[in-house]
Amino acid sequence: MKTMGKSFIGAAAGTITILLIAAFVLNSTFDENSKQEEQTVLEHKTATLPLYSASYRIPQEADFIEAAEKSVNAVVHIKTEISVKSSTYDDYFGPFKYYFGHPNRQNNYVAFGSGVIISPDGYIVTNNHVVEGADKITVTFNNREELEGTIIGTDPTTDLALVKVDAENLVYLSYGDSDAVRIGEWVLAVGNPFNLTSTVTAGIVSAKARNINILGAQSAIESFIQTDAVVNMGNSGGALVNTAGELIGINAAIASHTGVYEGYSFAIPVNIVGKVVDDLLNFGEIQRAYIGIQIRDIDATFAEELGLDKVKGIYVAGVVENGGAYDAGIREGDVILSVDNITINTVSELMGTIGQHNPGEAVNVKVNRDNEILAYTVILKNEEGTTAIVKAGDSFYNDLLGASLKNISGEEKSKLGISSGLKVTDVQDGILRRGGISEGFIITEINGERINSKDKLEAALNKKKSGVIKLNGMYLNGVRISYEFMR
Repeated sequence: MKTMGKSFIGAAAGTITILLIAAFVLNSTFDENSKQEEQTVLEHKTATLPLYSASYRIPQEADFIEAAEKSVNAVVHIKTEISVKSSTYDDYFGPFKYYFGHPNRQNNYVAFGSGVIISPDGYIVTNNHVVEGADKITVTFNNREELEGTIIGTDPTTDLALVKVDAENLVYLSYGDSDAVRIGEWVLAVGNPFNLTSTVTAGIVSAKARNINILGAQSAIESFIQTDAVVNMGNSGGALVNTAGELIGINAAIASHTGVYEGYSFAIPVNIVGKVVDDLLNFGEIQRAYIGIQIRDIDATFAEELGLDKVKGIYVAGVVENGGAYDAGIREGDVILSVDNITINTVSELMGTIGQHNPGEAVNVKVNRDNEILAYTVILKNEEGTTAIVKAGDSFYNDLLGASLKNISGEEKSKLGISSGLKVTDVQDGILRRGGISEGFIITEINGERINSKDKLEAALNKKKSGVIKLNGMYLNGVRISYEFMR
């Protein structure tokens, strides 16, 4: 670092030196005998130069006291205890492990983070990565009172989780409107860095709809609010609030080479938070909506190729047949300009906007097609191409397997590190029982196809290409099983 610093200083000094020399050479070119002529020229230039008056706007007067007082008692410290059992130990000894020593062979881990109280009866929002795989959750309030927390549901695709404590009349934060947040607006980050009690830092909104590629899943929604408010380890799951004390985001990540704050932090917009919370409370499962297109960002070069006057919108590279966009009339080659009057210029902006909706809801989309502005009403659909709402508790029976199944919960997805699957809830006479598969088994794939719904399961089982069906899955303890049978 010292070497780099010296190089930078040297380069700066060199630049200054060059400027000074240039100025000196320029002045020395005038002949002493032409001083009067030079003075006349300078006087003429001075007299004819236009005069400008500069006015500098005084920075907005921001009072953080009220917002801070509202926030500190609504932000909690979250401690999670995780017991990781050795899967090798379980696989090797199987049902006989309890006849040997150390039946509970495991490693214990403790993690820390923050959470935000969003209701007086004890609902708390935090990050999924704060509570992922937790066996025990301890919530510590700003007055140092401690309560045990229970996971209501999680959503790895947005890195959000909902936790509940048994309490009443708690101080909580009200939702703001993250779509209305403006770049340059003052914000506060409130959390528990370094395991301290609630700590407040201030900054401004640096950018919106940032995609930093940290969630990994193909269906993940990354449309972060970027801020320069100081956020450190332990702030995850804490609050980003505006000067009115309204919740506008849940702090989730920092960009750092050292592991500590370096000037960039990222929060999940509260409009997405509210949607995820509602889904977990009402359905026990996230209702993800899709517009049904393949898209790409537009840069200056691509805009020129498309014949666009401005670098504006996002390009529709493909349209899913029978998807919402296709049914509405949107076609490949269109350029989406806005959704519900929200300007769309990046893929992450589109994902963040659509991510606030459920299947079956309508959005108004404006597109540019061959320099003609067109408007469409798109009915959003789910991953299966329908507008149905799926509840986590809904189960169905499959005759061939001889079993009842249902979608796995967000918590189970998080714990197992999978994006989808069907859980066996009851086993009767059929293929699964003959194969030794019992209740609790989660089917993830059939013949290489990902299984996440009744329709996908039945389609995979009914394919006529081969009489052999290969079923892959796992139990909640992580033990994986592959099972083949003839149809």
